[in-house]
Amino acid sequence: MYGLIFDVDGVIADTEAVNVRATVKMFEDLFGLTGVKKEDFEAGLGRGATEYVRVAAQAHGVTLDQEQLKLATAARQENILSILSQDPLPAFPGVLELMSAAMGREDFKVAIATSSARELSEPALRGAKVPYDKMAYITGSDVKNKKPDPELFLKAAAALGLDPSRCVVIEDAPAGVEAAKAAGAKCIAVTNSTSADKLRAADLVVDCLTEVGVETLLGLLG
Repeated sequence: MYGLIFDVDGVIADTEAVNVRATVKMFEDLFGLTGVKKEDFEAGLGRGATEYVRVAAQAHGVTLDQEQLKLATAARQENILSILSQDPLPAFPGVLELMSAAMGREDFKVAIATSSARELSEPALRGAKVPYDKMAYITGSDVKNKKPDPELFLKAAAALGLDPSRCVVIEDAPAGVEAAKAAGAKCIAVTNSTSADKLRAADLVVDCLTEVGVETLLGLLG
């Protein structure tokens, strides 16, 4: 038996564009900070909401204390949910097809594993029409340590009843690739959020999941 584990943000749907838009608005509304751009968030990709906010603030010479970070992440979450409710995001090409192909086999189990809280990831999954109720589903709310710590993927593999070495993780961020490899899983990285060069620690880097089929997974798993 094998496992296929999907990250959500930047892998299943283009939530990164929403994350940026929602967080830029939060910085303007709460702190009057303007000029925040997509590149300011890159060091925080995949590391959870608090780190995502913190690194962008630091890029502009602003240090936020714990109370400010708590307010910021809550406002950011409200903005994201508002955007997703008005404009649900479709799944990236190849995502639903790969999920369906794996779920249609007796030798594969599928999981969702995301650093985002369930309150944020569930609307994204619903909008993308992902049948997450038929999968193991681990979120940032279920772990103490965020990526690049492997805890998220170790829990996902355990939820599938599998050793991580029998699992392939689909990621889009360097921290996620690092976490997957630290867990002992194979990793396919897709260049939806950053360049291939920054994802080179993955076992395979692709530009789109239409390039990946079950045979690709089996090839990585040996």
